[in-house]
Amino acid sequence: MKAQIDAFTAQICEVIVGKVEAVKLAVACLLARGHLLIEDIPGVGKTTLSQALARSVGAAFQRIQFTSDLLPADILGNSIFDREQQRFVFHQGPLFSQVVLIDEVNRATAKTQSALLEAMEEHHVSADGVTYELPEPFFVVATQNPQHQVGTFPLPESQLDRFLMRIELGVPDRASERAMLLGVDRREMLKELKPVFKRETLLEIQTAVRKVHTSAALLDYLQDLLDASRQRHSTGISPRGGLALRHAAQAWALMNGREMVLPEDIQAVGVPVMGHRLGHDIEQPGQSGRTLAEALVRTVPVP
Repeated sequence: MKAQIDAFTAQICEVIVGKVEAVKLAVACLLARGHLLIEDIPGVGKTTLSQALARSVGAAFQRIQFTSDLLPADILGNSIFDREQQRFVFHQGPLFSQVVLIDEVNRATAKTQSALLEAMEEHHVSADGVTYELPEPFFVVATQNPQHQVGTFPLPESQLDRFLMRIELGVPDRASERAMLLGVDRREMLKELKPVFKRETLLEIQTAVRKVHTSAALLDYLQDLLDASRQRHSTGISPRGGLALRHAAQAWALMNGREMVLPEDIQAVGVPVMGHRLGHDIEQPGQSGRTLAEALVRTVPVP
């Protein structure tokens, strides 16, 4: 299983050069059955990483470009009257896919953003009093521009908490950028990518992630992190965030060929999982959620 995960990660790293850590975190998010938020300036490869993940999974893929005039029905679907059947028939929107890329999620209004809440948490959509199940696996990858840029709307806390991780790519180092400048166009590379996983294999790996052993002492450490976040910060980490941290650590352990979680696994995924959940601390203005999460990982002792 580790060999398959390594091959999957290596293929994405061929497209996203010089960002091995970010790619590994994105893969861990997928294997943990979470959703991924990629935040950075335009032009650093957010959409390319999203497409590489989708193509390497071999699952049904849809891309939704969020804009200020987008409506919830444009995402979820709507009911249209069928004359032959003499009734309204629900037509599924682009959200009904296995891998969904939401490009520039914070360019849509809060009303449209809220259309994702039920789907991301419960993997189904309600319309006209009827519940429609989403396909499995269901993986949302959203890209986001920095909030100071023109035409963006901040994501509410409830929306941020649905994302298991938030990662950043940043500008590549000089050697990686030179390789990219001299190499094949990334759009052409994406076209050549072949699925590494079948859908069934991915579901098997996701099931195996949840079976990775987490000892009582390890759970004590995880809860110490949660308690410290709630004592030091006005918001703290929610119970959903605690589950996200455990599942991400289990995925990280499996990616490293282990059947049990170590403290290093929690520390490796701690900042991407906790950072965006601490980004709205009103008691410590001026500090980013990433800075607050790094302080937690650094100062909370391992039992």
